[in-house]
Amino acid sequence: MIELPSDLPADLVPLSWLLGVWEGTGVIDYTAGDHHFTGEFTHRVSFSHDGGDALNYSATAVLLPIDEDGEQVRLNSEVGFWRIARPRTASDVGPGLLPGSEALVSRTVEDVEALRNTDEAFDLEVSIVHADGVTELYLGQVKGPRIDLATDAVLRPSTAKDYASAERMYGLVQGHLLWAWDIAALGAPPASHASARLAKVS
Repeated sequence: MIELPSDLPADLVPLSWLLGVWEGTGVIDYTAGDHHFTGEFTHRVSFSHDGGDALNYSATAVLLPIDEDGEQVRLNSEVGFWRIARPRTASDVGPGLLPGSEALVSRTVEDVEALRNTDEAFDLEVSIVHADGVTELYLGQVKGPRIDLATDAVLRPSTAKDYASAERMYGLVQGHLLWAWDIAALGAPPASHASARLAKVS
């Protein structure tokens, strides 16, 4: 049973099952050119909120086993924000540090329910920044305990490796957070590259 925080904004209710810290292991399996990448990794994912209308997201992955010198090989660190897609109004803050030009209006569960799409799901906007400078904007939807995302844009600095697009899937299955991540990178076409099974630890 999922317990909802009493201070949870209405906009976050469809994503409430993600809240908490999740840990587990996953596998890598991806081919680009003549190189086949494989391995296992530990994964820690955190979803939290600070009273705003977006979930705060962070994740780290470390290759298993630790190398011969006892050093951890960190595969990826990323942070971001997950939000239900909705038109911004004059009462919403932004851009930047600009306050709303009208009085703040408290949103209700009924307001959020009105945002359901024709699939009876909620459209999502997810922005994720990787430690190597790559930034992804995902669009997708949440329907019950399942999320499907696909990149609408990928920005990367000139120093980053080739990374063209991605899709991610998250699901809550028997109390575990399962996810799969497909990418098109290093000149290879879109394909599955990693997946993991995580347990909630807090």
